[in-house]
Amino acid sequence: MFLLIALSNLDVLFDLKGRLVSLFNRLSFHSINSALVIALLLTLSSATTAQSSSQANTYHDLLALFGDWRAFEQPPLLDGAPDYTAKTTAKRHRELKTYQARLMSFNINAWPVAQQVDWHLVRAEMNGMDFNIRVLKPWVRDPAYYTSVWSAQSDTPAHEGPTHHALVELWTYSFPLSPHAESQLNTELKTIAPLLRQARTNLVGNARELWVAGIANLRGQAEALDELDNKTNRTGDELRATVQDAKAATDAFIAWLEKQAPSKTGSSGIGKENYTWQLRNVHLVPLSWEEEVALLKRELDRARSMLALEEHRNRRLPPLKAISSPQEYEQRAEQAVKRFTAFLKNENVLPPYDYIEPALRAQMGAFVPLESRNFFATVAHHELLALWTHWYHWFDLALMDTQPHASPVRRGPLLYNIFDSRSEGMATGFEEMMMHAGLFDNNPRAREVVWIMLAQRAARGLGSLYAHANIFTMKEARDFHVARTPRGWMREDLDLLGFEQLLYLRQPGYGTSYVTGKYLIERMLGEMGSQSSDGIRLPDFFKQFDEQGVIPVSLIHWQLTGDGKQIQRLMKGPELQ
Repeated sequence: MFLLIALSNLDVLFDLKGRLVSLFNRLSFHSINSALVIALLLTLSSATTAQSSSQANTYHDLLALFGDWRAFEQPPLLDGAPDYTAKTTAKRHRELKTYQARLMSFNINAWPVAQQVDWHLVRAEMNGMDFNIRVLKPWVRDPAYYTSVWSAQSDTPAHEGPTHHALVELWTYSFPLSPHAESQLNTELKTIAPLLRQARTNLVGNARELWVAGIANLRGQAEALDELDNKTNRTGDELRATVQDAKAATDAFIAWLEKQAPSKTGSSGIGKENYTWQLRNVHLVPLSWEEEVALLKRELDRARSMLALEEHRNRRLPPLKAISSPQEYEQRAEQAVKRFTAFLKNENVLPPYDYIEPALRAQMGAFVPLESRNFFATVAHHELLALWTHWYHWFDLALMDTQPHASPVRRGPLLYNIFDSRSEGMATGFEEMMMHAGLFDNNPRAREVVWIMLAQRAARGLGSLYAHANIFTMKEARDFHVARTPRGWMREDLDLLGFEQLLYLRQPGYGTSYVTGKYLIERMLGEMGSQSSDGIRLPDFFKQFDEQGVIPVSLIHWQLTGDGKQIQRLMKGPELQ
């Protein structure tokens, strides 16, 4: 009955369709609920096309196209797993062009800016699929693409890096499993074996470093399945058998990857021109490879020089004392939550969001022994709030969960990590913003840690830029990263180093997004401040900023300042191939 009512009201229909798209993106690839959503989307796609045929090129038509596009972006199945075979991918690439043609037929010049922004987001996603098929080809070049099992939630709207369409999000399950959850998990895990069989046919690329380093991700999956086997030893026989089949398939795939590794001799970087094309046309970052190199060099130099000045200023103060026990960690973490929330409120930094303290408390962490501390654990054990200022990530996720955006296009995670300049840029930028706002005025040594973190982000980003230009090997990028992180805090003997450089080789532009996004946000804040004779109140800035959704900073800049020159230049720029 509700569907019949919706079909008679175009506004209700489009809102329903948008909500179904968002729901589909959160559901398992093979769940019964997912199948129902697909059926409803197809029904609604026909209805919206029919009802809007007399209103071609309206915003409602864009929402109809968005729903059709998101349904199309999900690949068909082959033996129960997403189909990434060469024949199917080539067919889908041809079909993609029809969606791009539909999008380019719109004349959006008279639309409100917010609606034009949504059009650009749809264009960026379609460009992302095109780029993945033409250049990145993760299903062909990148064994880590076939990792299915994820034991932890990402702090960004979706997992960082290219991922396939049938992930098993173990972190969403509570153990012991309910009968429904057991059935759902069993269905999801059944995808693993056929997908890994298919991968042996698809993986014909010659990117040696992606191949060799990616094996570690699959080993992580094998370990996660071992742990899952132990957790499910009292469940039904079917789930236990499925877990063991997935583990056996993963082990066999790892052995196959290791056997093939000596034959892989090619480079893994995508080259400067391809890097710039993706940066500008998918992530909507108004920079080039060369401009990012210049920016990150400058930020690395600035961070290291500012650290030297802070150290001179603080030379008569005792050094920061690292947390030395679990008890001390718990005590200082509790103090840090109270201090941070009080600062944000008393200094009138953020709007009165009610999710700030719960979000912080959910990510308080725990004590890590010295021998196991990676870079970020080292930061936290010296000054928790230096790291927790990066927790704007969790504020973002809480906002998306509690106050979904009105636009279906912005309501859920953007595909292809298009959110990276906003998500990582704001989290990284908030660190230095809070330092300048006075968070560490009573603990000047903590300011040193903020500069160390910026140096680390700039160094690893530069390493990733040189790796994509095939100037550095992955090993050289790692060494550069370690050598230019102050105080030896970036250890080469722990997994974090390899994880980060592999991620940034797998996902061009992600390794630099922390610094480039920060720069673009700071530039926007300065411009907004200059537009008012009284400057800008921080709560007003953050409220307006957050209300736009987790979308590229260039689009937020346009909405908040009225200046669309960045996007105009991206649209008129050379179409690098």
